[in-house]
Amino acid sequence: MTGLRGTRTRRLLVGNVAARFGALVALAVATVMVARAGGPDLVGAFTLLRVLPGLAGVLAALGLPAATPYFLASRRDDPRLRPTLVVLALLGACVATVGWLALTPLLHRVFFADWDTRLVLVGALAVFTQLPVAVGKSLLQGEQDMTGANRAIFAEEAAYLPIYGVFLLFGHGALTMAYALVAADVVVAAGIAWRLARSGFFRGWGRPSVALGRTISGYGARGQLGGLLSLVNLRLDVAILGALAGPAVLGVYAIASKYAELMRLPGLAVNYVLYPAFAGRDSGDARARTTRLLLPSLTLPLLVAVPLALAAAPVLPLVYGHAFRGAVLPALILLGGLLGDVAANLISAYLYGVGRPGGNSLAIGVGVVLTFAGDLLLIPRFGATGAAVASCVAYLATDLALFLLFRFVRTAHPTPAVDTTMVPA
Repeated sequence: MTGLRGTRTRRLLVGNVAARFGALVALAVATVMVARAGGPDLVGAFTLLRVLPGLAGVLAALGLPAATPYFLASRRDDPRLRPTLVVLALLGACVATVGWLALTPLLHRVFFADWDTRLVLVGALAVFTQLPVAVGKSLLQGEQDMTGANRAIFAEEAAYLPIYGVFLLFGHGALTMAYALVAADVVVAAGIAWRLARSGFFRGWGRPSVALGRTISGYGARGQLGGLLSLVNLRLDVAILGALAGPAVLGVYAIASKYAELMRLPGLAVNYVLYPAFAGRDSGDARARTTRLLLPSLTLPLLVAVPLALAAAPVLPLVYGHAFRGAVLPALILLGGLLGDVAANLISAYLYGVGRPGGNSLAIGVGVVLTFAGDLLLIPRFGATGAAVASCVAYLATDLALFLLFRFVRTAHPTPAVDTTMVPA
């Protein structure tokens, strides 16, 4: 039985890595299409419209995507839970969209000054459509439908390719690119809803509960800070670079960042699979298994980093064009910063799974402070390379803070003697 559980978990991890790799490949192809259609400037706009609307949705939803798997694992039989989650998602999308529209003049001035205001208004549609996709993936994850969740992860990026290809028949500008992003979100969200309906997610509902909504939002708010800070830690450099250095430099850095994020695939898979598994198990068992996996999680990234570093110089200019040769050095620096990413995601899965998201938020906050300070200090002088250095330092500092936090928790609450030879299913 234990061996089967271990085999199943490894299969889930491999499946999630494959889905994320496929999504990155699809995103790379989409970025190439955008780059060929409009050069670094359009890639910069593409990056901003994929990052900023998502940030707005995450902020307005009070950590709902991160909280959803925990509550589905711990309160699966509560008939009020599923409708409450859906109502919270819709409310979050509406609040985020209204907030984006209210800030349109500021957003245009700071991030989209090189384009017509209509691009910012289309961005409001992207705010509304991106959050249901994010929450929908979490619903599949919490329902333990990892096959469906993996398909959604892949489709979130892959759906854009044929849609953008069709839209290019009508124009090559920023608005065409933005409308294609919105249309792809709608298609993916509809697919997730269909998958959930087939699994019976919408059957046996009770009435949405305000009290339960507050409980979910309370947990989500504690984790929200960590989730938002984590997203900020990964994307703050993009926002600041776009504001200080302009879309062309941002476009080059976006290519470097996406290339380096291949390093994040194993860590993201570990977090995605183990978080709901830890949430459904005894905290001592989760702690023991985390301890067992910590050393392998520190060595695995080296196997990925070396070939990626060797391939960066020939691959990036070949794929994206010589205008993106400047992406090579930032990519190498970012690869170094992600060497501890698997271990960090493992510890984050443990903290979320045992109901302690606030500790995760505290550790990630360390990295955000360093990212912000480093970006302001280095970007004006060194551009994309400065942003990469600041992010590298911030990533490593966050990893160290998470490790120290886990060590403190483990010392304060000793691990019981249990079999830790296999990862939980």
